Amino acid sequence: MRILVASASKHGSTSEIARTIGASLMFRKIDADVVDVEDVESLDGYGAVVLGSGIYMGHWMEPAKRFVDHHAAELLARPVWLFSSGPLGEPAKPAEGPADAAAMMEATHAREHRVFPGSLWKDELGIAERAMVAAVRAPEGDFRPWAEIDDWAGHIAAALGAPV
Repeated sequence: MRILVASASKHGSTSEIARTIGASLMFRKIDADVVDVEDVESLDGYGAVVLGSGIYMGHWMEPAKRFVDHHAAELLARPVWLFSSGPLGEPAKPAEGPADAAAMMEATHAREHRVFPGSLWKDELGIAERAMVAAVRAPEGDFRPWAEIDDWAGHIAAALGAPV
C-alpha cells in the first residue's frame, strides 16, 4: 500500500514532522510519499493519507484547508489520519488543539487527530510574526517530541496491517 503524507508548513517545522512520519512508515515497510499539500494534484494510487498542518492563530493553515475542500470525496474513500503542529513550551501552550480540528475530522472522517508541539526560531520570523510572538511571550526552541511522532507512525502502520 502506498500512503500520502502531506503537510502545510510555513517555516518548515511541520514539514519536518511529515518527513519523519514518512520515514517511520517506510522503515515499517510501507511505501510513503511525503509532499507539500500544494503540490498534490490527485490522490489516485494512495491507499491512505496522513495530513498535517501548522497551527497559526489557533487554526490550520489555508493550504491544508483548501486541500481538504478540494479532495473531500477522495479523502472519504480511504483511511485518513490528521496531525497539527504548533503548541510551544513545556508544558505546551496553548494546550488545546486548533479551532478547526473538529471540522477537519468531520470533513475527512479521519481515524485520529494528533497535536504535536512545534518549534519556533525568532530569526526566521517576519516583523509582524515577531510582534505577535513577543505579545504572547512564546518560548523559542524545538519542542517536537520525535519519539512520540515515531510511535504514532507505528500506530498508523499497525492499523494498516504492516508488520511492526
